[in-house]
Amino acid sequence: MPTTRPTVSFELYPPRRPEHGEVVWQRILRLAEAGPDFFSVTYGASGSSRDASERLVRRILDETGVPVIAHLTCVGTTREELGALVRRLLGLGVRDFLALRGDPPAGQSVWAPAAGGLARSSELVDLIRQVEAEELGAPRADGGREAGATTAEPSPVARELGVDPADVVSVAVAAYPCGRSHTREAELAALREKQAAGADFAITQVFYDVDSYASLVADARAAGVLIPILPGIIPLTDPGRLARLGELTGVDVPPALTALLAVDDETARLRRGVAATVDLVEGALAAGAPGLHLYTFNRDRPALDVLEALRERGVSNPALPPSLRGDPARPGALPLERR
Repeated sequence: MPTTRPTVSFELYPPRRPEHGEVVWQRILRLAEAGPDFFSVTYGASGSSRDASERLVRRILDETGVPVIAHLTCVGTTREELGALVRRLLGLGVRDFLALRGDPPAGQSVWAPAAGGLARSSELVDLIRQVEAEELGAPRADGGREAGATTAEPSPVARELGVDPADVVSVAVAAYPCGRSHTREAELAALREKQAAGADFAITQVFYDVDSYASLVADARAAGVLIPILPGIIPLTDPGRLARLGELTGVDVPPALTALLAVDDETARLRRGVAATVDLVEGALAAGAPGLHLYTFNRDRPALDVLEALRERGVSNPALPPSLRGDPARPGALPLERR
């Protein structure tokens, strides 16, 4: 059964410099103590970044017990290489993936698949499902699996979000509520295609007003897209980061938000940013969001401040209160001896 409270999850990325590894890991541990339902770990196109992503996924699984969604992209990789990577991650215990087409590599303005690669995220969803069937056994129509299939429990991420409990593996995809490069018609067609390929749920790119999210969900349902759509939200505390993100994503920062954060006093700016984030989260939850996925940029404090503010406003237990952090009885919580 799906959870009766909003799910909470955090996106991370591997440290870009090895010397930052332990600092980032301590932040991850603090996020894990908050009792998230899952983490997600981004995936780079270069070989070194891919290896770092895999190492971070393995460490989170081994040392925190929190489920991890491993990001995968089609960038610069053949179908065979991607299939081998999915097999390797399944062998590590990964049961959750985020299938992305990915952005064009630096210096390339137009998207083009690698030779022998995949052109669309729906093709990557289909590949993950094929490898899942080969490695873990194909699901049957009655909800079971073929003889000799794995006896592993269904993905905890799928369970929390209320998607098909017969799936041992969950596959998420991206959704785009707004942005200069995404029309709503094209977005709905892409979501239908991803759903048909076997996607279980979607996570949105950033947005700054609830109507963008609510209208996407309403239009998706009208178009036959029934998978849960989880809002991806960035803590609105760093105006410089928001401006850079707007350049990358094509999602402009509203002038009113820019003005709100234009204060010299850092404490006041953080307080205003957290309050604006909580307003956005509350609006998304009121619109029917199944939870919230926070883009942390490997910063623990803003994300934890948002959760604390949500609790203070009485939102239904979006994460563990301080008195329960580290409680080993709570699935996904960090055991006390690892704190």
